[in-house]
Amino acid sequence: MLTKKVEHYSGANLQHICNGECPQPTELMNGAQQTSSRKEEHVRLCTEADVRFRQKTTGLEQYDFDYVALPELDFEQIATTTNFLGKRLDAPLLISSMTGGYDGATAINAALARVCQQRRLALGLGSMRQALESHTHRESFAIVRKIAPDIPLIANIGATQLVQGVAPRQVERLVTMISADAIAVHLNPLQELLQPEGTPRFHGVLAAIAELIATLPVPVIVKEVGAGISGRVAEQLISIGVQIVDVAGAGGTSWAGVELLRTHTAQHPLTELWDCGIPTADCIVEVAALRKQVPLVIIGSGGIVNGFDAAKAIALGADLVGIARPVLQALQRGETELNRYLDEWELQLRAAMFITGSATIAALGSARLRRRS
Repeated sequence: MLTKKVEHYSGANLQHICNGECPQPTELMNGAQQTSSRKEEHVRLCTEADVRFRQKTTGLEQYDFDYVALPELDFEQIATTTNFLGKRLDAPLLISSMTGGYDGATAINAALARVCQQRRLALGLGSMRQALESHTHRESFAIVRKIAPDIPLIANIGATQLVQGVAPRQVERLVTMISADAIAVHLNPLQELLQPEGTPRFHGVLAAIAELIATLPVPVIVKEVGAGISGRVAEQLISIGVQIVDVAGAGGTSWAGVELLRTHTAQHPLTELWDCGIPTADCIVEVAALRKQVPLVIIGSGGIVNGFDAAKAIALGADLVGIARPVLQALQRGETELNRYLDEWELQLRAAMFITGSATIAALGSARLRRRS
């Protein structure tokens, strides 16, 4: 039964796109219709095309765990629980911003909500821009809180929308729509530059985020989408009051690559930007160094594919990690497969904690890593 549910949105709903029937970027579509089509195509490409970075890695492979031969703890004593946005998580994991705003997205988000609620994980929604443009697919976002009543839930809006007329009161309506515990503002200048329908207009974004922080009743998270937030950019964000940063570094999904594929151009003049970005490990180290100035919650995401990656990210300075594409790919095979993937993920995390003598996530944050020469 679970597999059949997933087939509804991982097979049939995407098959017409695989057969070349997906609306092309050049077709005339307006507002919500255009946004919905784009969201659906993004999901298809992320699950079925090779959109990974081609020549760049996360940088996490450059680190080894400092093996502790005398951990002084039993494996059963290891606790992976942590707190995020005032709520307890059973593992330091955010199922990161995925999707919403088109027909098949309701089933995807419902499945993710079920799994996150059962496992007590945090969940972030994809951009909710479509919900501002139309009422048509609002249920694809609202369904999540109905299924997952008490996990940390994060709404999402693009930075470019904030400087193109989306007012704080509208953003607050998105928060209210899903009873969100926070809103993520995603920075994606590279993606907007390469997206056929993109709007690479970022003048005034910092001031717009500052206004949100001053207006909204929930925390504002600022995240990239896979090209990374550097220490320099994080300093700018901290200066206006941002306290939660999702570095979303390079090494996993290349959203530049996704958009280049969507152009259907064999020799695009900007193809070299496929691998543009800052490796995830570098982002975490740079942003974590800023904790000397202010308290800061860091989400390490971008190419985190297993529990060992997660453990390294936390040891480098992240408080929790985010994963997206591997979850969506596992979900294509059914919720049972997604739970199996997450079981393995948590086992790997616990194993890394055991061999570093880390009984808790806080202790893992102080674990030593050795940089490979």
